[in-house]
Amino acid sequence: MGQRSDLRRRRASLEDEWSRWVPRLRAAGTSPSADNGLRHEVAESWARSLASVDPGRDHAPVADGCAVHQRWTGSPLRRPVVGLADELRSVADDAGFVTAVTDESGTILWTCGGRTMRQRAEQVNFTVGGRWDEQAMGTNALSLALRTGRPSTVFSAEHLVTALHGWACYCAPIHGPDGQVLGALDLSTTWDRSNPLALSTVRSLVSAIEAGLRAEPPLQPRDDRPPAQLSCLGTEKAVREGVPLLLRPRQLEILTLLALEPDGYTPERLREALYGDRAVTASTFKAEISHLRRALGGGITTRRYTLTTPVSCDAVEVLRALEHGDADTALRLYRGPLLPRSEAPGIEEWRTHLEVAVREAVLASTRPEHALHYGGRAPYDAQVHEHALRLFGPRDARRAIAAGRLTTALRD
Repeated sequence: MGQRSDLRRRRASLEDEWSRWVPRLRAAGTSPSADNGLRHEVAESWARSLASVDPGRDHAPVADGCAVHQRWTGSPLRRPVVGLADELRSVADDAGFVTAVTDESGTILWTCGGRTMRQRAEQVNFTVGGRWDEQAMGTNALSLALRTGRPSTVFSAEHLVTALHGWACYCAPIHGPDGQVLGALDLSTTWDRSNPLALSTVRSLVSAIEAGLRAEPPLQPRDDRPPAQLSCLGTEKAVREGVPLLLRPRQLEILTLLALEPDGYTPERLREALYGDRAVTASTFKAEISHLRRALGGGITTRRYTLTTPVSCDAVEVLRALEHGDADTALRLYRGPLLPRSEAPGIEEWRTHLEVAVREAVLASTRPEHALHYGGRAPYDAQVHEHALRLFGPRDARRAIAAGRLTTALRD
């Protein structure tokens, strides 16, 4: 109770300082005096941040999803973070934190945490793609750590943005072997769970990541087996060496999730992605994994589920094409929703991600055939048909197709 009371008093004091100084800073650009209750680095960050950040904003801006995915795939942090993923998830789950890894710009590339904290974090876009640099979200532990190159803590109303006053955040920059800052690791929780030991935990985890950066990656044995072909867009089938794999729907879901997330899943996270809140026995879940493993001739690791056998997947190819700006290939391969009959939460999440990514690529394209092609699979998407009409010349006969589709979409 004593610690909670101290935290409550500290929070109230900081709220008073925020209410006293932020309006003055916005109006006159003055700086808080040295005898107030604010840390100097926080006061300076407030003054800098107000040039670009509205304290009343309710969430972080989000970077382009395909670009973020590509950045993470090529990041030197990916290998050591994935190797430490189980420990990072354990820390987050046990202590009630949400954990995030950013690049050097403050864009989140990887995150984990319990469901409650992840949902809370997603409300402010403290999730993959969220931008947390000072210009985007003002004073926070990530922006301070990246700016100063030192570990940082920001508590409650030390955050410039009021939507973050319920948070306490602990962050440390991650340095490469040459001393360059490659990104940062952040542990965040609610203000009432603030604990000074969290910063020590962050430092220890960053030390482990930096040790991983210095270590040479192990050589992987070459896998000369022909890849399995997984078709999961608008259809549901898997083939290996020309022979269909006899997989049940649940096993196709597992194979699809593993293909889409090469970093793999812990058993707990994969169960959640497959079953959500449904009560399913461990034996049932493991039986599905075992059957898929046998069908692939092995090819799935045990403690953390990842694919070790090559699998080509149309959904992965669509995402790769979009990352390279190749809308032609993406639209050719996108034959419909991901595993259209599946109701697994993880599949539904990826299905939405793919649909949004393809649609946004169509709307960004200046080639009318892209909108016409996609419009055939989205008959009720009036915005796509309107986009096609804007791109077709007045004498292009294909305008009639887009116009007919738009009329139908508006009528329904």
